[in-house]
Amino acid sequence: MSRAIRKTRRTVERKFAIKNSVGRIIIVATLLVLQVALLLFGFVFLFTKLPLMMYFMYALGFIFVIGLNAKDHANDIKLIWVIIIMAFPVVGIVLYLLFHYSPAMHVMKKKIRNADNFMMENLKQDEDTSEKFEKLAPHEFTMFKYLKDYALYPFYTDTDTRYYSNANDCYQAMIEDISKARSYVFMEYHAIENKEAFEPLHECLKAKAAAGVDVRVIYDDIGSFVFVNSDFKKMLESEGIKCCIFNPMSPMLDVFMNNRDHRKICVVDGEIGYTGGFNIANEYFNITHPFGQWYDTGIRMEGPAVKNLTVMFLTMWELYDDSTHDVDFSLFYQEIAPRHGNGFIAPYGDSPLDEELTGENVYINILYNSKNYCWFTTPYLVISENMRRAISLASKRGVDVRIITPGIPDKVTVNKLTKSYYSSLIAAGCKIYEYTPGFVHAKMCISDGKVAVVGTINMDFRSLYHHFEDAVLMFGTDCIPDIKVSFDELMLECEDVTVKFSTRPNIFMRVGRSILRLVAPML
Repeated sequence: MSRAIRKTRRTVERKFAIKNSVGRIIIVATLLVLQVALLLFGFVFLFTKLPLMMYFMYALGFIFVIGLNAKDHANDIKLIWVIIIMAFPVVGIVLYLLFHYSPAMHVMKKKIRNADNFMMENLKQDEDTSEKFEKLAPHEFTMFKYLKDYALYPFYTDTDTRYYSNANDCYQAMIEDISKARSYVFMEYHAIENKEAFEPLHECLKAKAAAGVDVRVIYDDIGSFVFVNSDFKKMLESEGIKCCIFNPMSPMLDVFMNNRDHRKICVVDGEIGYTGGFNIANEYFNITHPFGQWYDTGIRMEGPAVKNLTVMFLTMWELYDDSTHDVDFSLFYQEIAPRHGNGFIAPYGDSPLDEELTGENVYINILYNSKNYCWFTTPYLVISENMRRAISLASKRGVDVRIITPGIPDKVTVNKLTKSYYSSLIAAGCKIYEYTPGFVHAKMCISDGKVAVVGTINMDFRSLYHHFEDAVLMFGTDCIPDIKVSFDELMLECEDVTVKFSTRPNIFMRVGRSILRLVAPML
């Protein structure tokens, strides 16, 4: 078959895939709307026949609000629930119960508790490493101790780290490492697009699977729905690649649909691991330019710290593959030889189904411990009052806090929300930069040239409260100077909008932003 014919065939298949995916989402959305409409119609009919029911529901709503106030939720989230429940008690109570006590949520929380037990059994902190770190840097040690004690992710030394300021360079290095895999390749991504960017990786994965390597792929259903069709999983499995779809879209009303797998993880033989901001789709590598120049980054790890990523992946795999419950996963993480690498490193994950706000707490810990500067990149800045206060307080203490956001947004409404936070942060002394060439999608933080985070965690409610995420916290690693250089170079391409947004907006903008901020926790 000629190259032209193969190319034409792939083009037709991709167009069909997009059409199939759009049709699927329309059907699911229509059925969900019908279910919500049916519920509302039922309640309206009930109130018409039984007027006293309305007063009962308002009383019940008041009781719910009192109980809600005792919950350990962020105040921003409590506020929107209070407004909904008091204004529309029936709808509010039903939605609250669906969001927090639905059968699907209960089942997943039980699985997550089992997963936590699995992690506790398989991730142990090396006490010599802990003692060494505490003596060397007791101030910074506390941030890693938090991850070990409350998120169950230990920290390591003797791990080589390499930072990539260009997503394409990181992707090519990842494919090169996969091509040398001997035992297994694990990949977990929010979005995979079956187009040009995926082709070299696809060919490499097929070749390794054919050679007997255990190749496994997890992708998020909603994250990938416009990129692949319903036969994508079957195609991978026919090629010997094991595949799981995270949280498949369902026409049944289920609020767990709101919790997505936003992680980006690649593990090769348990020795090499990757994470960062990019998915496997054309726009992340500037093959297409829907929002100008796309800026993304990644990190490569080699050594004992990769075990955290391995266990993270296997934990997610076990949630969706019932056939693996009796498998001895310890076979996948034998003792890994130390590599040359300075500093300490802790790959970690965050789950929306536990009580620990790991992603947000790591950022807040860094802000509270910063002395000279603390810089962030994030595509979205839609933050809780806790995060806003931490940023403001660090700025008021004299810490040089800078946040880089996109100059060309991918979501207009979310970008308006992002800008709504500028003025209050600027008033506290924070500086805001916008990446004028396009869309900055990288999720990074660096503090005082010693502490850094690279991963998938945006500074917004979706990442910090609603999604499954991962990142890497580092202290004194060899790649941190490269991250600092990357920030310096990136800011040369940005516009400092601090002065531009320092003036108080007019009354209409303030009202509009206040309304948007109210619903921000739900976005």
